[in-house]
Parts: sequence; C-alpha cells; structure tokens
Amino acid sequence: MSEATASGQEKPSYYVTTPIYYVNAAPHLGTAYCTILADVQARFRRAMGYDVKFLTGLDEHGEKVAQAAAEHDMTPQAWCDSLVPAFRDLWEELEVSNDDFIRTTEDRQTRAVQRLFQVVKDNGYLYKGSYDGWYCIPEETYFTDTQVRHADEERGTQGQHLCPDCGRPLERVQEDSWFFKLSEFQEPLLELYRENPHFVEPEIRRNEVVSFVEGGLRDLSVSRTSFDWGVPLPFDPDHVAYVWFDALINYLTAIGYGADGDEAAREVARRWPAQHIVGKDIIRFHCVIWPAMLMAAGIEVPTGVFSHGFLMVRNEETGQGEKMSKSRGNAIAPREVLDLLGVEGYRYYFMRDVAHGQDSAISFARMEQVYNTDLANSWGNLVSRTLNMSAKYFDGRTPELPDGWEARESAVRSAAKGICARYAERMEVFDYQGGLGEVLELVHAANHFIEDSEPWSLAKDPAKADELAFVIGTLLEAIRVAAHLFEPVMPETSAEVWRRMSMEGEAGCDDLAAACAWGRLAQGVPVAKGDPLFPRLGQ
Repeated sequence: MSEATASGQEKPSYYVTTPIYYVNAAPHLGTAYCTILADVQARFRRAMGYDVKFLTGLDEHGEKVAQAAAEHDMTPQAWCDSLVPAFRDLWEELEVSNDDFIRTTEDRQTRAVQRLFQVVKDNGYLYKGSYDGWYCIPEETYFTDTQVRHADEERGTQGQHLCPDCGRPLERVQEDSWFFKLSEFQEPLLELYRENPHFVEPEIRRNEVVSFVEGGLRDLSVSRTSFDWGVPLPFDPDHVAYVWFDALINYLTAIGYGADGDEAAREVARRWPAQHIVGKDIIRFHCVIWPAMLMAAGIEVPTGVFSHGFLMVRNEETGQGEKMSKSRGNAIAPREVLDLLGVEGYRYYFMRDVAHGQDSAISFARMEQVYNTDLANSWGNLVSRTLNMSAKYFDGRTPELPDGWEARESAVRSAAKGICARYAERMEVFDYQGGLGEVLELVHAANHFIEDSEPWSLAKDPAKADELAFVIGTLLEAIRVAAHLFEPVMPETSAEVWRRMSMEGEAGCDDLAAACAWGRLAQGVPVAKGDPLFPRLGQ
C-alpha cells in the first residue's frame, strides 16, 4: 500500500489515452501496438501509486464510415455496431486494462461536442463561410492547392489530384461551412512548443510540428453539409461537425465534459489534462488542431503527445523494412502473432524489440529469436530452475533465512540496487526497451549467480545448508522483484510466478519502490514448480 493511500490522501490522477480508431475495418497490428503502449503506461502508473484513467474507443462518424456502411448495404450505425466486438474482444484477449471504451455515436459525445462548439463560437473563434478545396475521404483531411500540386510533382501524375499523405485521389468539395480561426493560434502554439519542449515526443516529431506551424496556419473548415452522419451543430443543425473536430473531443467527453452537475465538473478538473499516445500520421491533429481548440475554449492543453512510429515488415533478403499492405501480401495480422508467441509473448515482443518513437521493422524470425532469448532461455529458465531447486532442497518450500540475510552482498543484490528508480525513469518517458533492459540485467545476474554458486554442489554438504538457503533465497527474491517490474508488460506471467511462490498478495501493488525493496521474500511457504512459463519455439 502506498503512503498516500495509507494516510488517507487522494492518489494523484494520471489520464492516458489512445486515439479512437476508425471502424472502417477490424483492428490491425498497428492499432494493437498503440493500445498496448498505452496499457503498459497505465499499468506502470498504477503500480507507481496513481489513480489511473485509461481511455480507448472508436471513431464512428464521418464520410468514410458512411461510405463503408453503404458498400456493405448497412446503415452507418449498424455498420459501427458490427465492428465493435472485434475491437473489444481483441483488447480483452491482449489484457488491455482500459477503464473506459468510448464510441463517438454515444449521447455523451454528442453533448460534449455540441457544448465545445458552442463555447468556441461564443468566444469568437468560429465564423460561417464557404469551402472550395480538396478533401481526402480516407484520411478525413483537407488540403490546399499548393499541397496537392506538390503531391502531383512528387508522383509525376500530371492532371491528377492526389492526397499528399496516402496517395489516393482527392475530391473537390464545395459547400457552406463553419470555419475555426486556426490561423489566430500560430504564435500561441509556437509559444507552447518553446515553453514545453516535451509537449511533443519524440524530438523528431516535435521538429516536424514546429516546422509545420511556422509555415503558417489557415483557418479550418469544421462542418459539413453534404452528408448527415455526424453530430449536428447546436447553433446550425443543417451542419454536422467535421469528423476530427468531433473525434478529438472524446478525450474530454470520457471524463464528464458536456454533462451537467458539480460532480462532472469536479471529475474534469481532477482528470484533465491527459497524456495522449498516437501514431505519427495523426500528430498534426493532436499537436496543432487539438491544443488550438482547447485554447479557443479556455481549457488547458494536454500534458503531452507521445508519437510512435510505424511497424514495417523486415525483408529478410535486404534486411530493410517495408510498408505493410494487403496488396504486397506482407501484412501481418494480430492473430498470426498471437498464435506464434501467445498473449504475454506478444506484449513483450512489441514493447521490448520495437523502438517506440521510430519506424521499426518486424519479422516472425525476429519475434521467435527475442522470445527464445529473453523469455524462454532467460526469464522462464530462471524461474523454472530456481523453483525446482527450492522444492527439491527445502521440502517444497521457500527456505527459512537467517536475520540480516537481505543485507548480505551478492552480485544479484548489487544488480537490484536502485533498479526501481532506473526502471521508472525509463518507463515514464516511454522508453520501454530501456526499462525492460534494466529488468533483464537483474535476470541475467541471477542466472549467472546460479552457475557461480553451484547450489547443486552446496546441497551435497550438510555443513553448507545456510549457504544453500542464502543462494536460493537470493534467487527467489530476484524473481519476486523482477516479476514486479515485468508486470506492466506481462501481468499474467507475474501473477503466475507469485502464485507458484505463494505470494499472491504481491500482485496489483500501488507502491512499486516499496514492492521492489530487497528482502521481502516470504519464507517457509510452499512453492510449485509448474510447467515452463515460455516453452521454447522452433523445437
């Protein structure tokens, strides 16, 4: 139990979100990757004593959704409803611990969108006009003539108007629209980036955002009249909200914005601002439009936006990463990875072997290598060998240890010194590779300790019973600590390890530093050997 909980003080709030995903198709590897990134942060923050709100959900409005529904001869709502289980079921299977799952077709979202639109209008940042320009339906994005011509030049497609992001044909849109005065927020946004250089992470994405804003901002069309699948504006019901202006507001909706009453207001005040985790392809919406919207409404900007890269497929012949696509036949589905690695192996691989702020090439061969090296040979082997020896040498129990055993120096104890602080420093900035690397250092130290101390030899000499107890106790304590640090990534494995050590109470801690303090091992309790946690692949 954390000191804050023990003293009756309220835990500090931590609010983390994924993007809300389009319902134009079932969840893919990229959406699962982003969701697990957020889940690991949420679980880590809970272990650090925070009262966590973790939000994910679905973006169900917009022209793209309406078109997909028509292609399947369904109403937009029926189409959205049909795809919700695919997301909910996969997140449940992947052990995603979200506290809320929002859909933009919910009444609470309508109320929030209409309230924020009204506030922004009342504050003088909306005006009515006419839009005549280019629109990409798949990206739900407007583009200027300059951007379109640039795309034409890049692709050598004279006479065609292509999206500069996805390369697909653009539509010419001419309709009445309400416009958001985005241009008035150029300098406030640049000041935000200067005063808070970590608002956009990693740095390469921050530089991209700053360069974009420095290039000048144009007012943004934020309503549509050519279709009606969206939230009607409270002051002009013939217009529906531009899908991004609708979607971004979900982060406020989920904590009570738009609801009446003091309780909702208190929840918004307590939870906001949020930490957003998004893909690099939508950072302009989250790092430019969204903070400008909030400034216009008089609401605090988010804590920050962490942008992850794309998952690429490694070409085994060239060693280079290639973009996944169905047309190339190289797309990898989540189910394929789950069938190979299992749920915990899946979560571990993407958190350990992918550089989260960059594009990363993945392959089944590399997945198998990381799984076998880190999980089967190192972590799983340590747990199996140690529990087997504890059961064999101490009548199926953990050893009884003399007073002061925890202060005795060893290579394992040295590796554990300060590990929680080093781990937390990495995890807080989404350096999961580095955080897991710290845990693996402890695991490696423990495995080397087995070879150096040779407990099987100590067990042959009754005079060395105390030394044997110290060796096994040290190894068990290393396992207990490592399980805490692995828990945000592999929660079920850690729970199973503690169950085998009769230490189920270790699960779900809210004071990680105290939990990782050396010397808390339960002594003289039953141990269970069990099956291998991670059977080797390829055998």
